[in-house]
Amino acid sequence: MPTEKKMSSASDCINAMVDGSELKKVRSNSRVYHRYFLLDADMQSLRWEPSKKESEKAKIDIKSVKEVRTGKNTDMFRTNGTYDQISEDCAFSVIYGENYESLDLVANSADVANIWVTGLRYLISYGKHTLNMIEGSQNSMRSSWLGELFDETDVNNSKQVSICAAVQLVKKLNPGVKNVKIELKFKEFHKAKDKTGSDVTKEEFIEVFHDLCTRPEIYFLLVQFSSNKEFLDTKDLMIFLEAEQGMAQVSEETSLEVIQSYEPSREGQLKGWLSLDGFTNYLMSSECHIFDPEQKTACQDMNQPLSHYYINASHNTYLIEDQFRGPSDITGYIRALKMGCRSVELDVWDGPDNEPVIYTGHTMTSQIVFRSVIDIINKYAFVASEFPLLLCLENHCSLKQQRVMFQHLKKILGDKLYLDPPKPEEFYLPSPFEMKGRILLKGKKLSTNFTGSEGEVTDEDEGAEMSQRMTIESGEPQTPAPKKFQLSKELSDLVTLCKSVEFKDFPTSFQNQRPWELCSFNEVFASRCASEFPGDFVNYNKKFLARVNPSPMRIDSSNMNPQDFWKCGCQIVAMNYQTPGLMMDLNIGWFRQNGNCGYVLRPAIMREQVSYFSANTKDSVPGVSPQLLHIKIISGQNFPKPKGSGAKGDVVDPYVYVEIHGIPADCAEQRTKTVTQNGDNPLFDESFEFQVNLPELAMVRFVVLDDEYIGDEFIGQYTIPFECLQPGFRHLPLQSLTGEVLPHAWLFVHVAITNRRGGGKPHKRGLSVRKGKRSREYASMRVLLIKALDEVFKTAVVPLREATDLRENMQNAIVPFKELCGLSAMANLKQCILALCPRLMGPDGSPLLVFDLRDQYPNLEPQGVPPEVLKKVVTTYEAGHRNFMVDHKVQ
Repeated sequence: MPTEKKMSSASDCINAMVDGSELKKVRSNSRVYHRYFLLDADMQSLRWEPSKKESEKAKIDIKSVKEVRTGKNTDMFRTNGTYDQISEDCAFSVIYGENYESLDLVANSADVANIWVTGLRYLISYGKHTLNMIEGSQNSMRSSWLGELFDETDVNNSKQVSICAAVQLVKKLNPGVKNVKIELKFKEFHKAKDKTGSDVTKEEFIEVFHDLCTRPEIYFLLVQFSSNKEFLDTKDLMIFLEAEQGMAQVSEETSLEVIQSYEPSREGQLKGWLSLDGFTNYLMSSECHIFDPEQKTACQDMNQPLSHYYINASHNTYLIEDQFRGPSDITGYIRALKMGCRSVELDVWDGPDNEPVIYTGHTMTSQIVFRSVIDIINKYAFVASEFPLLLCLENHCSLKQQRVMFQHLKKILGDKLYLDPPKPEEFYLPSPFEMKGRILLKGKKLSTNFTGSEGEVTDEDEGAEMSQRMTIESGEPQTPAPKKFQLSKELSDLVTLCKSVEFKDFPTSFQNQRPWELCSFNEVFASRCASEFPGDFVNYNKKFLARVNPSPMRIDSSNMNPQDFWKCGCQIVAMNYQTPGLMMDLNIGWFRQNGNCGYVLRPAIMREQVSYFSANTKDSVPGVSPQLLHIKIISGQNFPKPKGSGAKGDVVDPYVYVEIHGIPADCAEQRTKTVTQNGDNPLFDESFEFQVNLPELAMVRFVVLDDEYIGDEFIGQYTIPFECLQPGFRHLPLQSLTGEVLPHAWLFVHVAITNRRGGGKPHKRGLSVRKGKRSREYASMRVLLIKALDEVFKTAVVPLREATDLRENMQNAIVPFKELCGLSAMANLKQCILALCPRLMGPDGSPLLVFDLRDQYPNLEPQGVPPEVLKKVVTTYEAGHRNFMVDHKVQ
């Protein structure tokens, strides 16, 4: 069945069903038959051919249809051997007859499945009078709204406007559509009608808008919640906002506010109806952005010690190209600070005219004056974040120019410098909140008992330290003695909480290192620590700050993967901001949370002394419930052609990768099929599922690529922390390779997480699948060898195990009820009740089952003798009810 025509009404769907389409009919024992299905012209029955049955038996009367069920949610689908090969989005079932038989079908695309589901549901509601019963409310609302806009443009009241004015009007309503495409569509309409002249009538304008600006995927979503109307009323919208979008405390007033904000037609605003265009406006608004709005401001606890946070850090901030020949420029600092960076690097050397300069020593990088950099830092330090800024000072200057550095720092930064020395008895660093608006210096410091005006310390030459580490890596036995250089006391005194010290090994650090002492790790050495001492590395970072610098082999300024070190708890992973790509996408995406303030609180298991976590864990994390992430890639909007791409003209063949980045157990990726020659509004309709074992450290990256014969080309991406995902139907903006937002380029997705409100999924934490006791994961206790604590916690093991059993038993008891309602195990009770409601009325209109809503868990009361299938529903529901009550009594 051709689906080039955009479906935007029930009549479109029913006309397509009358034309018919090939569907797969699923039967028992892995049997699948290809049949041509069509709706009789009188809309009384559904037929299929060819069939071994007599023609009168190869049909279903529409009157006998009880329900149309989406997805693979019948016993036939669940027991069929081809279950895993069938797309959830292409499958649907027709439940019919007094015995609730099922006709289980699979369409060639989700679009075709949507047409059949929508059309059949309308037919169940209205029967043969369906087309008469549909008053076209949505289309009349659209027509009246567009007609008013057209009349405002037609200032001369000539009943037509110039093609240029018509193009601009469509463009104003949908900025993402290209002018050339709009103009071409008007000309095609004129050519089809053999019309001379280029002026556009009101009818032509409305027709072109309908053709270019209708999104079928949003229409099918609208009718799914509209009780088979062409619009959403306030009650429909309430259900959508609560069950799908996860909105709490929803009322009809909430719905009316949405309608008044986004419904463009006067009729819709007056009647409290949300049309397709209003629904589209709402779904594309900031309210339906995938990023949680709570995370747009600093929302995390900022009173923890500084070492408990990941800190957004830049490496060689002054460079804007490569590490060896690239130019140095103050714009590197401006860019980093505007992006929320909280740790910048200054590699300072003696310069001409007694003015220190910044550049990478022993290379051909250009130089910038130290004073100008401090001026820029002073100006931009707290533009993007009010929390402390760390200046990593690599000092290679003579004593004379060190005094100049000191004078510039004191004069320009003044009171912003954090100069409070730590007390010897202090066990933790101050918190970011305590140091708001302050600048800290990280560098070398003379010993606390030093009384002179200058002294010797180990040279903090990052390049030399890296080279030394590389020599060790190569197996060469000699270890060059560290270079010494003179350090002035006044410059030393500016370094308080971030004294640079050399790392020897973990036992030495645990015994001797002070909380305000900071170690820098070369990427290669840090990787070895992560591999050989994963538990020790995490424990080390619970108390001390660790900075990881890129390997010296990265002459091209490429970036390491920050997740490799964040999983170890390393707070400061220095990135080459000038180099775009996957690694910078991860860094930018990660620090987008918590108001992009440059500080992100690390997971509790990386902060609490009594917890244990290994950076290399390849399984679930003790004490953390895994979560299931469901993502459906629905469609895209306005994908641009990749810059500098091949000779395909403006044609784009897009596909989407969904990547999970985190601990090794969580890393995964899935991709959609390619949609050929459609970058304007490609439909993907593909669903993926991921298990996320440490949600607090996971990120989701959406990448759109152009399918090419030789090397697929990058179109756009968006990276978001797992904890910032909003459930439900969401739009996400695509960003270019260099991080700019691509104009009007969006992905439309559906997100569901097992323990979040919304998304049509349960609120319970953990995996919502049936698990026997043998496969359950129970909380375990780590022996601390502190007898008093171990004895206390030992008594908690049995109650925790019993609580786990109660929770799992309750979830398992509800799963069969969800299946009988025709929904997956991931559905919530509200959706189950909504799905069940149409079946609760007998042939004479009297109720067969009644919900008593007075209790927290509603009772289900049979009225008379319900059919056998409804008896099963009551039995399974009551089993879930019993477990629910026991679980809540224990709680």
